[in-house]
Amino acid sequence: MKWQTLSSQYLFNDLWFKVRKDVCKTPQGKIVDPYYVYEFPPWVAAVPVTEDGKIIMVRQYRHALGEVCIELPGGCVDPTDKDNEAAIRRELLEETGYSFSSVKPLGKISANPSTNTNLMHMFLATGGKKTSEQSLDHNEEIEVELYSVAEVKELLRENKIVQAMHVTCFLYGLGELDELKY
Repeated sequence: MKWQTLSSQYLFNDLWFKVRKDVCKTPQGKIVDPYYVYEFPPWVAAVPVTEDGKIIMVRQYRHALGEVCIELPGGCVDPTDKDNEAAIRRELLEETGYSFSSVKPLGKISANPSTNTNLMHMFLATGGKKTSEQSLDHNEEIEVELYSVAEVKELLRENKIVQAMHVTCFLYGLGELDELKY
């Protein structure tokens, strides 16, 4: 079922976002032209739990949607990160000021496998303790908020968390915490 890429041309190429136009051939011989692909670096996100069982969330403005959103901490894996765990530990510290005694992988998901090349790696971070102030990028304005597990479940029920991949990460994280019943 895999397609063969006959040619590929970059239409846009920037630091964390690239767009290319591929010409592909299916196993049945059909030519697909054009096929647009979005290249992003890998992403990481975590369900972060403090030592006293609170879930750390971040609130920030998301320009593409034009709304202030409640989300999980996370971001891009940088070339300087040793691995995905190092990336999520860095992102957690930068965005929230919390360090964690344990970080457990929960798996990986795709935002859209038909167009995006990258994956988001999900984690459950536990034993969180405030160890520093935030260290935000120049374009970030992030408010840190603490919620009980019951409050997070209510946010999910009320559709107040709109970042789909973060909702998925919550499902895996709450399952790992034995807080999700099917």
